[in-house]
Order: sequence, then C-alpha cells, then structure tokens
Amino acid sequence: MYSLSNYAMNQKKSKGRLNPEEFYDTRSPFERDRDRIIHSEAFRKLEYKTQVFVNHEGDYYRTRLTHTMEVSQIARAIGKRLGLNLELIEAIALSHDLGHTPFGHTGEEVLDEILEDAGGFEHNRQSYRVVTYLEKRYPEFRGLNLSYETLEGIVKHATPYDHPSNEDLDDIFDLNQIPTMEAQIIDFADEIAYLNHDIDDGLVSNLLKWDELNAVNIWKIKLNETKRKYKTCKNKNIIKFRTISSLISYFINDIIKTTEKNLKKYNIRNFDDLKNINKKVVEFSKEADENRKQLKEFLFEKMYNHPKVMRMRVSAERSIKELFKAYKNYPSIMPVKYQSEIDIIGINRTIADYISSMTDRSALEEYRSLYSGGI
Repeated sequence: MYSLSNYAMNQKKSKGRLNPEEFYDTRSPFERDRDRIIHSEAFRKLEYKTQVFVNHEGDYYRTRLTHTMEVSQIARAIGKRLGLNLELIEAIALSHDLGHTPFGHTGEEVLDEILEDAGGFEHNRQSYRVVTYLEKRYPEFRGLNLSYETLEGIVKHATPYDHPSNEDLDDIFDLNQIPTMEAQIIDFADEIAYLNHDIDDGLVSNLLKWDELNAVNIWKIKLNETKRKYKTCKNKNIIKFRTISSLISYFINDIIKTTEKNLKKYNIRNFDDLKNINKKVVEFSKEADENRKQLKEFLFEKMYNHPKVMRMRVSAERSIKELFKAYKNYPSIMPVKYQSEIDIIGINRTIADYISSMTDRSALEEYRSLYSGGI
C-alpha cells in the first residue's frame, strides 16, 4: 500500500476548485484533474505538435504527446521514491504543455513578438488559459475547473525555456510562494525527458554523430559503462537505448538523493515546514547540474541550431506570421467559435488562441490552402 510522506500534498489540504462542484464517485481531486486533462481536446492535439522536428518529418520522432508521457513517467519515478502525491504529479505533468503552439518554440516566439504590446504569448500561461477558459465541456463554467494545486503547478512551471509573466494572477496564486514538491519535480522531469529523448531523435535523424557525443562527459561515461556491461552486443541501437536509459536513471537518482539531503538540511518534517521555509528543495547536485548544462549546450550547438532544423524554423515562422496576417485581415475565415470571442478578448488574442490550438499538420494545411494560389 503506497503511503504519502508528511511533506507531500495531501488531498485533504487542497484549496479546492475555483467553481465548487459536487462529486459522487470515489476519485480523488487530483485523479479527477488527471482524467479531465486526458479527455480534453488540447491533450489529444499534442500527438500532432512537434518537439524539434515538424510532425510530418517522420513517425519515429517525439511529439508533444510522447514528450508529455515521458515527463509523467520520469516525474512519477522521482515522486514515488520521495513519497509524494503521484496523482497530483500526473495531473501537472500531463497538462504542462497544453498551451504549446504548432512548430514548437518557433511558433511561440512568433506569437510572442506579434503580441508584444498586448501581453505577449508564453506557453505555460497559455496552458493555464486552456484549462481555465478555452476548453468548453461544462455548462456551468468555462475550462476544466481543475484543483488549485494543479493550476499552481502549471502557472509556476519553470525551466530554462520558460519565462512566464503571471503578475496578474498574484491575487489567485501567491507568486512568491514556492509551489509543492510535486510541482517542483515536473520542472526537472521536463528537462530530463527532452535532453535524453533529443539524443535519440538526433542520432536517428543523423543530426548528431556518435563520435561527437563523446565530447559530453556524462554521455561518454555512461556509454563506456554500457559497453562494459554488454560486451558481446554489437547492435548500436541497443547500446544507444541502454545508454540513454542509464543517463535518465543517473539524473533521476541524483535528484532523489539531493532532495533527500535538502529535506534533512532544512529540517522539513511536514507540509507546513515546506511552506514556511519557502525554498526549492528539489534540485540536482552541483555535479549533475554541470553535466546537464554541458549536455544542453552540446544539443544547442549540434542539433537545435543545425541547418536542417533552422530551415524548418524559417518555414514555420513564415507560416505563423502569414496565418496571423490572414486572420487579422479576414476574421470571418476563422471558425465561428473563435469569431464570437473577438468582441470579448480582442482580435489579436483570439487569433493567438486559434493558431496555438492548431497542430503542425493543420497549420501547414491552412497555410497552403490560403496561400497556394488555388480557389
């Protein structure tokens, strides 16, 4: 029987939902959050939104959906060892990328530039917008009406890619208060997932070379360990999978050990202690963080800024800009449900909501339909 630690988020201490509801089944609040997220339209669309490669580049490469599932698995593995609330971890992990645009961070950057004078665009903030406003599944309220702690995890999600501006939400979420340990874990699980699966995708796509990866110290160490363990294995794919698995385990185990040390260091015995200390206790050791930085710098140099990837970004940037221009000039070509929002939230935010809801495929099809010259 799994038991929560005293510093975990206990459902009995949940601050509830923005809109009170009555429930007649035995699910916990965070189980219900998870289920609502999984059945949402935005979650389904993650299957056709890109990580690094545009969706049509191949069936093997990660999408936002596969990335999300990997983040959830890694976060659960960490959370289970620390005795945290696994249902809350799942809910935050499964919702953390719902606000992503088509074409990855390129789409986000274009929309942020266009909306510079109207509050900008940031995918974490858009994830919050998706689950509190854009999803329409209930007659009594807009959004999914998720628990406060799940929403807090979305709003306070922070990795080097994320720069949310949430000052206007300070009346709902104390932005100076460090979130639950469950939410903190997602930040690290997110980075562990994408750094490691991007190695896999990079090798398969030939953007990365085996000999180049040896420049990354932790990769070289784990690769040599794998080769020693499987001396007779000549299959490069198997060696790759076992090395990546070992690398993921290295980061997971480091976070667990470092977090346990921090809990003792700050004398955290219960959830109230965690809130009172108001420090992030989930973190990498200095050694693991240096290894993370080196791996990330390598991927930026060799993969994320590779000419092939940059060409895809140029094409994606043009598509998003031209779609925005078309909808701004001819709002009536947008679906009726978005047209009806214009008088409420303004034309620019409405267009951003619509474009960000698109998949890579639907955005490309729409661009071709509008600009191919056909009638």
